[in-house]
Amino acid sequence: MRLTCPHCGERDLREFTYGGAALTRPEGDWSPIWDEYVHLRENPAGRSREFWQHGAGCSAWLVVERDTVTHDIHAVTEAGA
Repeated sequence: MRLTCPHCGERDLREFTYGGAALTRPEGDWSPIWDEYVHLRENPAGRSREFWQHGAGCSAWLVVERDTVTHDIHAVTEAGA
């Protein structure tokens, strides 16, 4: 699998480190919603958003939208952009 870094171009997956699912953090103070956010994650097959770091390159954090079944990459954007 290859990812296209917005700064470095297309690179091999070995240059990147998986950083977890790119989830939206709940608003407000501690509640059962936060407990679910921290402890109860689903692992659905299909399209997902994930954090990846280009550690062997520019060190940028990226949000990668990919299909977990086919590993097709649909989008790569810089995290926080």
